[in-house]
Amino acid sequence: MSDLSKLVILFVEDEDDLRDALESAIGDEFAKFIMARDGDDGLKKFKKYKPDIVVTDIMMPVMDGLNMAKEIKKLSKQTPVVILSAFSEKERLLGAIDAGIDKYLIKPIDPDELLRVLKVLAKELLTHNDSVELGFGYQFDKNRRVLIKEGVTIFLTKKELLFISVLVKNLGVFVLHDEIKKSVWTNKKVTDSAIRTFIKRVREKTDKEFIKNIPGLGYKINTQE
Repeated sequence: MSDLSKLVILFVEDEDDLRDALESAIGDEFAKFIMARDGDDGLKKFKKYKPDIVVTDIMMPVMDGLNMAKEIKKLSKQTPVVILSAFSEKERLLGAIDAGIDKYLIKPIDPDELLRVLKVLAKELLTHNDSVELGFGYQFDKNRRVLIKEGVTIFLTKKELLFISVLVKNLGVFVLHDEIKKSVWTNKKVTDSAIRTFIKRVREKTDKEFIKNIPGLGYKINTQE
């Protein structure tokens, strides 16, 4: 029995065809796959069904995905919310940081990619594992907040550990530059070139391929070797 088959998913999307296509592609993987047509409908269904994970489009009529996510996080801070967004909506995505969104995926959505992200979240929800397996033989110990490679602890500064922690929390998807600034430098003024130098130092201590750059957007841990 997979982790997914124990979970109730709420999928909020205003396009009927996309809703139906995704349900037929991945709906059978879960205990329940509940669909809603906009943020208002999504919020009502969230209160009624209390799903384990919420997946939502960002642009919708009546109530958009961000406002719905903010309301959901007020009701249940620990419920993971995955936002689906067109690349052109990058500015709107920045608002997702403050809404406490757990993952972001860029449209068009690949059902396999969404399933991978949901599996990561399912594992976190069901195991509360203290140690997270990363690519290239790395593990991150969430309790001790240390990065380990094949049993050896990698020495990282406090800021570097904060950076790795943010990437681990968003495993499988990119982390926006603004979220990195907010989490690591707590909104102090920091230039893009200073961030690049900082990332270069982290790469020197780990592997060149360990941290993947998505130009103009952010960074992610490369879990595929």
